[in-house]
Amino acid sequence: MAGLNGKRDSEKLPSGEDKARMVRSMFDAIAPRYDFVNRAMTFGLDIRWRAQSIASLGLEQGALIFDVACGTGDFCRMLRKSRFRAVGFDISAGMLAAARTTAPLVLADALRLPVASGAADGVTCGFALRNVTDLKDLFSEFARVVRPGGRIALLEVAEPEQRILRSLHGFYFRKMVPVIGGLLSDRQAYSYLPKSYAYLPPPHELVAMLESAGFGAVHRRVLGLGAAQLITGTLR
Repeated sequence: MAGLNGKRDSEKLPSGEDKARMVRSMFDAIAPRYDFVNRAMTFGLDIRWRAQSIASLGLEQGALIFDVACGTGDFCRMLRKSRFRAVGFDISAGMLAAARTTAPLVLADALRLPVASGAADGVTCGFALRNVTDLKDLFSEFARVVRPGGRIALLEVAEPEQRILRSLHGFYFRKMVPVIGGLLSDRQAYSYLPKSYAYLPPPHELVAMLESAGFGAVHRRVLGLGAAQLITGTLR
């Protein structure tokens, strides 16, 4: 699958259990400065994108939302501020230790959440689709834990379609992100970020995978001039 540089970066990236171990170790290492680096790299836009994701759920206040791959709790904090009940799940103990939220947090693999079927009214997931080992299994797990009629809001990086914007974004993502990450946190970890885009299927395949998992009214919306994407759906 072609990445931002037009090459098959996925051939250079780990898969399966090797990928799971690498991702866990990487996020453990960058957890202490994760929020600060996120704000710096996105110029604070990630906060707006998360707010748009929460609004897209269209659920009533008090609904129970599972934030999968919750990291340091950004979504959980914002969900609670919007008067939702939130529970966060993450595979990285380091990220959970650095979390700043009063929501309950659970150390768990996103592909095997320790909850009953149909327990949640909705699921959020921020910038983590490319970090799981199997997207089909992830979407099936979302379908298992969400009640019928429940909603998902999946926020992820993207690549602008317009040529000039794509070139500018590619330069920033490939060249500047590792430099900024190296100055503020860990260069190796933030060198992985642009390469990890190669893990993502094309948008139409993501939509088709969610539909196959049981979600209807699946909609993809681009954010930040195409630098991010928000995918929503309702469990049939």
